[in-house]
Amino acid sequence: MKRILLNVFMIAITVSVYSCRETTQEKTEEAVEAMGEDIENAAEEAGDAIQEGADELNDEIQGNDDVMDDDA
Repeated sequence: MKRILLNVFMIAITVSVYSCRETTQEKTEEAVEAMGEDIENAAEEAGDAIQEGADELNDEIQGNDDVMDDDA
């Protein structure tokens, strides 16, 4: 009887450890996906800011800026 109870107990522990591992793995995958999305969003924002800066610089070089100087 003791052996049966010990075997059942060991099986229960094994199942619980295995199920926890899956949960941890799923959470890790979700975190990695979220990090990837954050990096992608930050790269897009940086690209937009660079493009805006390049457009402003181009306008300055060509003299198409919106700011009117009083000295001119």
